[in-house]
Amino acid sequence: MRRLLREPLLHFLFLGALLFVLYGWLDRDALRAPDEVVVDQARVEALVIRFERVWQRPPSRDELRGLVDNWIREEIIYREGLSEGMDRDDEIVRRRVVQKMSSLAEGMAADVPSEADLQRWLREHPDDYRVAPSYTLRQVYFDTRRHGDDDLASVIKAAVAVLERNPQASVGDASLLPVTLSDADADEVARIFGRDFADALVHLPDGRWTGPVASGFGVHLVRIEARTPGRIPQLAEVRPAVERDLLHARSLQASEAYYQALRRRYTVKMEVDLERVGGGSSTRRAAGASAVAGQ
Repeated sequence: MRRLLREPLLHFLFLGALLFVLYGWLDRDALRAPDEVVVDQARVEALVIRFERVWQRPPSRDELRGLVDNWIREEIIYREGLSEGMDRDDEIVRRRVVQKMSSLAEGMAADVPSEADLQRWLREHPDDYRVAPSYTLRQVYFDTRRHGDDDLASVIKAAVAVLERNPQASVGDASLLPVTLSDADADEVARIFGRDFADALVHLPDGRWTGPVASGFGVHLVRIEARTPGRIPQLAEVRPAVERDLLHARSLQASEAYYQALRRRYTVKMEVDLERVGGGSSTRRAAGASAVAGQ
């Protein structure tokens, strides 16, 4: 027995077996099936740490699930890219391979859409291309900080009486706001006076002073001299935008369909409970501190 234990060949076999076990422990992914994606504790913690470095806080449970789903997606596409040999000439292997493989899928939807396709897209997404209403108007500003509620009401009533006699009369409080706007669309009005003011114009009558109309600065008397209603444009007016948006949507659909087809070929094995990790590293540190305190 002693002679056997001193045999160099036995020592060599023992060390070889030990090295094999050690290598397998250090490189567990290499021993797994090529179509198996494993999400273990170390991977999830790495994703959490990366998120915290960017956002300066731990991810929520939903955000963590999104991080893991995105990593699985990248890992699957990455492996497919490797199988095609796309890693041989690129330093930033994972990101570039994912981008290359994704661009191949998006290229499937690059055909120029037909006239019928564009018309259908415009019909199904009218609000994305709606032409905003425009206004030609005059306004008189009142600073609410200078007037109490009762005083403001009487001041506005008196101003209306003066303006009805003389539309060019100088009434209201001084401000840097424009007194008149000419053919200004609703977005331009909103940039100057605020969205609430612009939205209120839709309901105001034409040709007479109306108010008070609130803005981000105070209240106003408003007289709409002319308006052009909002409308859905003809395809010829917005063709470049419609074509761009339709191609983009098709690219996204093709990319997602491509990923889902690949995803069905892989088995994802979760080796970590996301519900327990969802609070981020802060939760883990707190749990560790509680465990120490309880000992």
